[in-house]
Amino acid sequence: MPEHVLVIPRALFDELGSFQGFHPDAERYLSAILAPGANFFMERPAAELDPTHKQLIPYSLFHHNGRYLCYTRGGASGEKRLHAKRSVGIGGHINPIDEAHDGLGRSLYFNAIDREIAEELILSGSHTQRVIGLINDDSNEVGSVHLGVVHVFDLENDNVLSNEDAIQDLAFHPLEGLVADLDSLESWSRICIQHLAGIT
Repeated sequence: MPEHVLVIPRALFDELGSFQGFHPDAERYLSAILAPGANFFMERPAAELDPTHKQLIPYSLFHHNGRYLCYTRGGASGEKRLHAKRSVGIGGHINPIDEAHDGLGRSLYFNAIDREIAEELILSGSHTQRVIGLINDDSNEVGSVHLGVVHVFDLENDNVLSNEDAIQDLAFHPLEGLVADLDSLESWSRICIQHLAGIT
């Protein structure tokens, strides 16, 4: 049975104000996207080929003492089109398993973030998180069918381990080092680092 993923109509994104790159007003978009009736589940194989819908992807960055977690996507990565790319984001699709008491709303959304991080990383110590914006990149076939919501996790310590084979070469890097190596990053990570560094 194919995986089902949470999507919104591209028309809703256009109505809210489509953009290319990074947009800092996350709450206005999230309120509308997570409202009753605004989203639904679609079979992933169909969604990956359907630019009239956007798959909603929480994209989480991990920060400690001025440095950001970065890794290389290994061969076991679920998105083959991103294999061997470097990334600063842990992200994944929202699935029916994440559904909660509020249906397809905020609890579902945050359940998906917790599940995805637990699947991919082992964190120790406490953390806080904040939503800093949205990412849209219609310049490539992966980006054209996805919409990213960027979260930053501020960690108590930098003791973070990989929990799956797809995440390799895990290490924290200063922002200036990531800026100097932008070309090695997948497009969403590039967009995030440029925003954090104030590069327009």
